[in-house]
Amino acid sequence: MMRIEDILTADRAQIDVPASSKKKLLQYLANFVGERLQDSSSDDIYERLLTRERLGSTGIGEGIAIPHCRLKECQQAMGVLLRLQTPIDYDAIDQQPIDLVFALLVPEEATEEHLQVLAMLARNFSTEEFRSALRNAPSEQQLFQRALNAE
Repeated sequence: MMRIEDILTADRAQIDVPASSKKKLLQYLANFVGERLQDSSSDDIYERLLTRERLGSTGIGEGIAIPHCRLKECQQAMGVLLRLQTPIDYDAIDQQPIDLVFALLVPEEATEEHLQVLAMLARNFSTEEFRSALRNAPSEQQLFQRALNAE
């Protein structure tokens, strides 16, 4: 069973991320991942995230978004956890703005793994205790630690 520590590293947990819109958030994520993933293009990552959003919003409610996509340059599932400076409109299913983002990038062929990780993330984010712990983390290191303590 996949756990958060299998896909998230301390350097990919950030607080006070500036994003004024869904588009700017996806651009930020694409640039962030593009800098960390060899042979990947930020533009390609952005297009893949945007294409997935066009299928339906990855805003799952309660202020949470889990944008995700497949990347051929990705060797294993990779997570990025962001807490936004200010909540933004994200077309979430409950129509509420989002402030917590867990982006997931998986290898192109990883269908079962992809679904397992999304289910695990949705389970964790469905608990008020987990969401509060992340929202109240005083530092990026604490945000990371609290994410790992979910399970």
